[in-house]
Amino acid sequence: MQSLIARIGLAVLLVVSTAALAGDSKMGAGCSYNGKWLYGKVQKVTAFADIKVQLVTAFPDLKVQLVTAFPDACGKWQYVTAFPDLTVEIVTAFPDVKVEIVTAFPGVP
Repeated sequence: MQSLIARIGLAVLLVVSTAALAGDSKMGAGCSYNGKWLYGKVQKVTAFADIKVQLVTAFPDLKVQLVTAFPDACGKWQYVTAFPDLTVEIVTAFPDVKVEIVTAFPGVP
């Protein structure tokens, strides 16, 4: 009887912790954040950015691959100086999205 109660308790704990982790994601459906797509032509700015980004090497919200053409998939960014699809401000604290720069397999980890 105690074994059954322990198993039920463990199952409930597992479900609750999994739900908490799933709700912790900052990413929206379809590779977006606050209605902004996280791919395309990106311009780095120092103020009034669409999103604040922190560059990390572990546990990112998004893996980004820097490309020179065709930034048409989740996590592919092409840096531009004019007519961006998205503006980002690089910060060291309190980011909207944590980003890891990769050379392959961009997107949501």
